[in-house]
Amino acid sequence: MAPAPRTRDLTLASAHDEVVNAMTQTAVVERKDRRAPRKASAQPAEGGSRFTLRAAFAQGDAFTRASALVLGLGNLVRRQYVKGAMFLLGEVTFLALFLGRGLHSLAGLGDLATVTKGGQEWDANGNFVNVNPTNSVEVLLYGVAWIFGVAAFAVFWSAAVRSAYQAQVLAQESGRAPSIVSDVRDLFDRRVHQTLLSLPVLGIVVFTIVPLAFMISMAFTSFDKNHPVAFDWVGLDNFAAVFSRTGSAAIGVNLGLFLRVLGWTLVWATLATFLNFFLGMFVAMIILRRGTRLKNMWRAVFSLSIAVPQFVSLLVINQMLQDQGIVNQLLKQWGLIDSSLPFFTNAWWARATVVVVNLWIGIPFTIMQITGVLQNVPGELYEAARLDGAGWWQIYRKITMPYVLFVLTPYLIITFTANINNFNVIYLLSNGAPTRVGESAGQTDLLITWLYKLTVDKGNYNVGAVIGIMTFVVLGVVALITYRNSGSYKNEEGFQ
Repeated sequence: MAPAPRTRDLTLASAHDEVVNAMTQTAVVERKDRRAPRKASAQPAEGGSRFTLRAAFAQGDAFTRASALVLGLGNLVRRQYVKGAMFLLGEVTFLALFLGRGLHSLAGLGDLATVTKGGQEWDANGNFVNVNPTNSVEVLLYGVAWIFGVAAFAVFWSAAVRSAYQAQVLAQESGRAPSIVSDVRDLFDRRVHQTLLSLPVLGIVVFTIVPLAFMISMAFTSFDKNHPVAFDWVGLDNFAAVFSRTGSAAIGVNLGLFLRVLGWTLVWATLATFLNFFLGMFVAMIILRRGTRLKNMWRAVFSLSIAVPQFVSLLVINQMLQDQGIVNQLLKQWGLIDSSLPFFTNAWWARATVVVVNLWIGIPFTIMQITGVLQNVPGELYEAARLDGAGWWQIYRKITMPYVLFVLTPYLIITFTANINNFNVIYLLSNGAPTRVGESAGQTDLLITWLYKLTVDKGNYNVGAVIGIMTFVVLGVVALITYRNSGSYKNEEGFQ
């Protein structure tokens, strides 16, 4: 006789807890060991509390303090010739570039539009020539880049002073500062993490943080279709245009339109993420069932949509769903409809269309992701559940779903972020349609497609930068809150 439902649930939960505790016991012990206080090292690492900038000025000798003005001096005095020469060369190079171009670029940030004026003038040869106005984009870009350049030199300067102090202390303790060979060996041994992370960090700064700062600064300028070359600072005027009820009729933005696009963006990202996830999970579970035949064939069939470029498939589907497209024409010939279905002329139809088409594109990717996770669920959990008489729904709710969510929470967050920025599906399939007269965003536009239309299509880069800032804020807040409250973050080593 099968156990009563209540007894079955308790037995299943007990089996689940036993296996889970066995899986995580080692991880918990390791985590406690890492949290236990460690004895202070007799030889602190460079960059630790021993060789700080404050200690260098408080306890350093004359050569160490003089290294704040002449970088590398303390190293050269203590026979670290290569390191000292590198610091000195870096300082000389920075000062030469800064005095030659840096000061001019930073000064240009004060008034972007008045460095040079456009018009006509006589040149040195007596010819009347056209003079192009200042390219304010270039002035702004170089100014922002030099701000980061100065910040990078400040880090370089701090490292040079601390290195001089380190050479002083180690020379006093052992009679000689470490050689360049010892420093290089240390970079690939004790400090190998710094060596390996230096290039990725540099790439993030150059290709992510600097462009982000450039975009943020652009939101405070008059860089639009009326000022494409020479523009100036306008303060918070662009934010007022986006976040006021009246907004800007010339640009077609206002608070109501922003809230509508933001709301649809979040709804779209939620539907696109979780519908793809759950439907893809169910399809993957069906394929993995013992009774399912030709598993490889089914996986290959679902993978065909991945092989076709989205650019091609989305444009083809767009043509198929037009009023005179093949779908409406076939439905009319079969007598199922009298007039064309409003796939892209009605707001609700258009939104449903992009969600359904996105399922066709996204489910195969989810199947590939979840198949590997499902194959690694401990078989002991399933066997214990079946022996206790658990049904498929209980097994799914108590074993499969918690395990998959624990493993794939970071993937879900990344997918949600990608769907907020899912430019291809919206722009290539519906192009934001339908769009009301006088508005710059359509009923299916996301923040990212709205930004594209404001900038590339209409040239209003300043207002587009405001939308870009808000997109960044939404993504950052959602990603941080979601991840920090997930089991993957709170319990990295074990399965919840």
